[in-house]
Amino acid sequence: YQRRVHGKQWYQRRVHGKQWYQRRVHGKQWYQRRVHGKQWYQRRVHGKQWYQRRVHGGISPIVNAGLVMQLLTGLKILNVNHQDPREHQLFEVAQKVGGIVMTIGSATLYVMSGMYGSVGDLGVGNAILIITQLFVAGMIVLLLDELLNKYGMGSGISLFIATNICEGIVWSALSPRTIETGTGAQYQGAIINLFAMLLTRSDKIVALKEAFYRPFLPNITNLMATILVFAVVVYFQGFRVDLPVKYARMRGGTGGSIHYPIKMFYTSNMPIIIQSAMLSNLMMISRGLWTSLRGNILISMLGQWAPAGGGRFVPVGGIAYYLSPPRGLGEFISDPIHVLVYVVFMLASCSFLSAVWLEVSGSSPRDVAKRFKEQGLVIQGHREQDSIKVLKRYIPIAAAFGGMAIGGLTVFADFLGAIGGR
Repeated sequence: YQRRVHGKQWYQRRVHGKQWYQRRVHGKQWYQRRVHGKQWYQRRVHGKQWYQRRVHGGISPIVNAGLVMQLLTGLKILNVNHQDPREHQLFEVAQKVGGIVMTIGSATLYVMSGMYGSVGDLGVGNAILIITQLFVAGMIVLLLDELLNKYGMGSGISLFIATNICEGIVWSALSPRTIETGTGAQYQGAIINLFAMLLTRSDKIVALKEAFYRPFLPNITNLMATILVFAVVVYFQGFRVDLPVKYARMRGGTGGSIHYPIKMFYTSNMPIIIQSAMLSNLMMISRGLWTSLRGNILISMLGQWAPAGGGRFVPVGGIAYYLSPPRGLGEFISDPIHVLVYVVFMLASCSFLSAVWLEVSGSSPRDVAKRFKEQGLVIQGHREQDSIKVLKRYIPIAAAFGGMAIGGLTVFADFLGAIGGR
C-alpha cells in the first residue's frame, strides 16, 4: 500500500518475511537533529572517540595539581610531615586550592583557544557560561574525589578515568544511535550494527567487511583489539618477583617468612597518566597560541593545526604533530618518521617518568629499605644493612621496564584502534 503523509510518500517493504521501513524526505535520510540550528554528532576516527567532554576539563587540572604537589614534596622543595595531622591537612588544602586555580585557568584556556568555537562567534556571554560550566564540573569532580578518599574507596580520579573508558566501550559496542554515512544510515554500536547489516544487506560479505572495518565509527575490529589489549595487560600483571623477607628477631626456620612482591608494573599506570597530562597541556597551549599568534615561526615550530570538521582541530605540523598518535597503520608507509618519533617518545617518556615517580612517591629502594627497618623486616639470606643493595637490583629495573611496557601497550592500542585509547 501507499500512504501520503503531508505530501510525502512512505513505502512498506518485506525482506525475508519481515517488514522494514525506509523513510525518505526529498531523497535524504529520514531525520536530522538540529540544536539551535547547529548539528551535534559523534564520530569515531580509527576507533577513537571524539566528543566534547565538559567534565574532562575538571579532571585534568586536579590531576595536574596533585602531580605538582607530589613532585614538590618528593624533590624536598616542600617539607611535609604526613605523620603530623596538621601538616597533612594543610597539604591536602593546598592541593585542593591548586586544583581550583588550575581548573579556572584551564577552562579559560579551553575557551580562548577556540576548542568550543571562536570567541567572536560564541559571544562573551556564552564564553563565560562555558567557563562557568567547566569550573562547576571541576568542583563536582573535586568533591567526589574528596568523598571517595574520605570513605576509603581509593583515588576518585582513577575511578573516573576507568568509568569513562568503560562507558566508551559499552557505548561503542551497544549504542542504538543511528548516524548517516556514505553508504546509508548505520548504528553507532558496533555489535548492533553487525546484526543490523547482516539482516538488511543482501550481500553478506560486503556487510561483514563494513561491520569489521568501517573507518569513521566503532567497528568489530576495534572491539577485538580492545579485548586483546585487555588480555595482554592482565597477563603482564602476573609478572613479578617475590622477595622472601622475615622478621629480624626471629631466629632459625622460615615459618615466619613472608614475600614482598615487586611487580613488573611497579609504578602502576602513573607514567602514562603523567605523560598524558603533560602532553594534553602541551597540545592545549600549542593550539591556543596557533589560534592567536598564527604565523610566528616559534609558534609554528611548536605546532600547526588544521580544522578536521565538526569544530575540532588536529595537528598537522611541528612538535605537536610528531608527538600526536598516528592516524592509522597507513602512516607506517606514508609518514614513517612520524611513527618512529611517536614510538620512541612514548617508550622513552614513560620509562623516564616511571623512574622519576619512583623517587617522588616514596617507593624507591631507599624508602622501601627504610620501611623494612621500621617494621623489623630483613630479606632472607641478607643482613639488614644489605637490604637497599638487594632492592636496587630489582626495583629500578622493574620501574623503568614497566614504564616502557606501559608506553608500548599504549602505542599498540593506538595502532590497533582499541576503544578507550588515548
